[in-house]
Amino acid sequence: MNLNQVFASQGTTVFTVMSALAVEHGAINLGQGFPDVDGPEAIRRLAAERLIDGPNQYPPMTGIPELRQAVSRHNKRFYDLDYDWQSEVIVTSGATEALSDCIMALLNPGDEAIVLEPFYDCYLPQIEQTGATVKAVSLKPPQWSIPEDLLEAAFSDKTKLVVLNSPMNPASKVFTGEELSVLARLLEKYDAYAVCDEVYEHLTFDGRKHVPLASLPGMRERCLRIGSAGKTFSLTGWKVGYISGPEALINVVSKAHQFVTFTTCPALQYGVAHGLEMEEDYFTGLASELEGKRDFLRQTLEGIGLPVLPCDGTYFMTADIAKFGFNGSDYDFCKHITANAKVAAVPMSVFYHPSSQAKPNNLVRFCFCKKDNVMAEAAERLNGFFG
Repeated sequence: MNLNQVFASQGTTVFTVMSALAVEHGAINLGQGFPDVDGPEAIRRLAAERLIDGPNQYPPMTGIPELRQAVSRHNKRFYDLDYDWQSEVIVTSGATEALSDCIMALLNPGDEAIVLEPFYDCYLPQIEQTGATVKAVSLKPPQWSIPEDLLEAAFSDKTKLVVLNSPMNPASKVFTGEELSVLARLLEKYDAYAVCDEVYEHLTFDGRKHVPLASLPGMRERCLRIGSAGKTFSLTGWKVGYISGPEALINVVSKAHQFVTFTTCPALQYGVAHGLEMEEDYFTGLASELEGKRDFLRQTLEGIGLPVLPCDGTYFMTADIAKFGFNGSDYDFCKHITANAKVAAVPMSVFYHPSSQAKPNNLVRFCFCKKDNVMAEAAERLNGFFG
């Protein structure tokens, strides 16, 4: 039987594979990016009360008014971005659905979409499923800087959109104002759009501030901005995302959304609406706590002889295993330490286009959004194995 080629050709995601391997070997899972502590109790309690008290029937397709209003105010409070809550905000069942809705709404067969690699693994199949072509531009480690000449060369008259992930998973990169300006210039020159995956918007370190591409001159009308309650409130299992954008784009995105999930659990939406109105101390405190965990992991990895790359934000840190002279791929290395050191990581090569000439074989990604005692035990295991 001739099944859909895009999805039939996909393997099981590396996160599922490494998480299963971690369970098999009793390893600490520093591969998949989810916190092991639930988010603020006030948010969870309010959602729990709403689940009992209701309503529990279909909420509005684009999201409950309270959450769309909260998203609109959040955009204004942190970025001075004005979005009309009624016509320019959509609530989705997670950021992955939001990405899918945006990509389906914008792309036609024969279009081209640019992604910056390494890229989150869902981008490629979501784009290819529309019949569009992916053009990958490789960022240059260790700073993961944008090669301006290669980026411009990737644009053509067929370019419809760029997927921009900042702060960036998996590279932990926060793009600079200069880099965003280069991208903005090219989007205007080629009359293209940007799907902005900004789920780690509040998880930036060392005093860095997240700057949405939509906040640059001329970019609001070209950008669809995606946020995630899962990342902002450490509630990844809730799968509540939100899209902000100009009415002309949101109108079409909402039509894609209505045929994917249609709507999202109302009780969770009420909880997230409350969360987005929290004092700024919550948002800065979360980043500060994660920054401390990042520094602990950096000290651990450097202590066993693994150089680490810069980590500007997100949950993740990249280490260079070349110095170890390991006889195998980055994938083999991750399986090796999962089985023997009892600590799981993820190979960076899986975040590249299959045909990429820049695919590394010496970089692995560790996640640090875990409890302090879990991080300490992981450090002890790594020190014991490599020491």
